[in-house]
Amino acid sequence: MSEDAGERLSRENYAAIAAFRLELRRFLAFSEAAAAKVGLPAQQHQALLAIAGHDGPPTVGFVAEQLLVTPQTAAELVSRMVEAGLLTKAASPQDRRRLALTPTPKAEALLARLTAAHLEELRTLEPALTKALGRMQRRMIEE
Repeated sequence: MSEDAGERLSRENYAAIAAFRLELRRFLAFSEAAAAKVGLPAQQHQALLAIAGHDGPPTVGFVAEQLLVTPQTAAELVSRMVEAGLLTKAASPQDRRRLALTPTPKAEALLARLTAAHLEELRTLEPALTKALGRMQRRMIEE
């Protein structure tokens, strides 16, 4: 950011971004606590969400992209999830050199429970998130 841009930013700009980040952090804190309550590390929960929501056979590379981690980190995470009985790995039907990941029934049950709780939490947080986002957008328009 240039010095000129920094000079143009107001206390209201900072407050708007801070409010939005606070609401995001509230949701993430809820998400981490909900996952921990069912014995699932937050990163494994995020991986399961990405895999379950992916159209086509997800791979370790896909998990790395979705979690913003290195392929090696994703491979280690997937290995732990296989050991925990959350995923199975099999040769991808499209490319037998790649491993396709499939959630197990255990993972699907955990994910269904967590997703229902998350959707309810989002319904609760929606007004605050919408207000914070609107505040941020208004600040950008006023600039």
